Amino acid sequence: MNKVELRGITVHYGEHAVLEDFSLTVKAGRIIGIVGPSGCGKTTIVRSICGFINPEKGEVLIDGKLVYSKTGRVNVPPELRRIGVVFQDYAVWPHLSTYDNVSYPLKKRKTPKTQIPELVEEVLEQVNMIGYEKYLPSQLSGGQQQRVAIARALTTSSDFLIMDEPITNLDAKLREQMLVEIRMLQEKLGTTIIYITHDQEAAMQLCDEIVILNDNGSIAQIGTDEEIIKKPANRFVFQFIGVSNFLPTCIKGGKCYLSLDEEILLDDNIPQDYPIGKTRALLGVRPMDIVFDDNSPIKAKIVQATFLGNIYTYFISLGKEEYRVQRIATGETDDDKYREDLTVGVKFVNVKYFDMEESV
Repeated sequence: MNKVELRGITVHYGEHAVLEDFSLTVKAGRIIGIVGPSGCGKTTIVRSICGFINPEKGEVLIDGKLVYSKTGRVNVPPELRRIGVVFQDYAVWPHLSTYDNVSYPLKKRKTPKTQIPELVEEVLEQVNMIGYEKYLPSQLSGGQQQRVAIARALTTSSDFLIMDEPITNLDAKLREQMLVEIRMLQEKLGTTIIYITHDQEAAMQLCDEIVILNDNGSIAQIGTDEEIIKKPANRFVFQFIGVSNFLPTCIKGGKCYLSLDEEILLDDNIPQDYPIGKTRALLGVRPMDIVFDDNSPIKAKIVQATFLGNIYTYFISLGKEEYRVQRIATGETDDDKYREDLTVGVKFVNVKYFDMEESV
């Protein structure tokens, strides 16, 4: 079953088109991440689903029911769409206790008073906040306030949540903990979650599927984290997700060369994913896929070496450019010998080729 369907949504702010004929289907019982650069329309998608704005064109369906249609003159009010929303800044009322914050949606829906305590206790238990019913937000940590926000959203709907940058204001340890808790909560309740974020690592860790938006609000790629990393749809996706390096290459005599100050042979054949009909392209490679190899004819100079606990990070110079390299620190490597100003051989694995003229 499809939980949410957006069909041909168009939204302008003044003369600027934020979304143009945008369509997306979200399946029930999954966590779907929506990521993209700032200003690409992530929040506008949320506002359209929730009913906070009215698109100029298109339709919104929830559970197969039409909740918005410009042409059909259908516009179900936000409070009747039964969507729990968790915001970046928690948005818990500072003058209300945990209990009153969480019970507020129930009171607005005129839930019988005798049922409210049990329902509040149930959602507080789900977010590990039993015992904090009388606390004000000022008496809670950031993580606890976010749990209160999630509990309040669950009293609106335990079936469908939208989370808009919900962990941005938390420190690194709490962010990691909240991601685990959100995943466990979703698996327990079977909740459909749309997770809006600019944090690519969080999206890949948490989400079943990721929607990557271009700058103009169109969809660049939809897929699992593995599909997006291993099979990026284009250069924009490769560059946007994770750290990337791009090196110029050329084709001569049916062979592929790295094209720097000199041309160095990379492949005796034209690589399978080399842009068709092109004699020049960019080789895309992740930092972990640049390997130090003394036997390689490609020589680079280490200009910076940094130990980060679990990995070593290097910047190497090739030609006139610098590129990032990472190596896992296992305690059994020979990283100690790779110091700044040392010239090393390098080779590239798991590479992708992209049209140099492709816009990003």
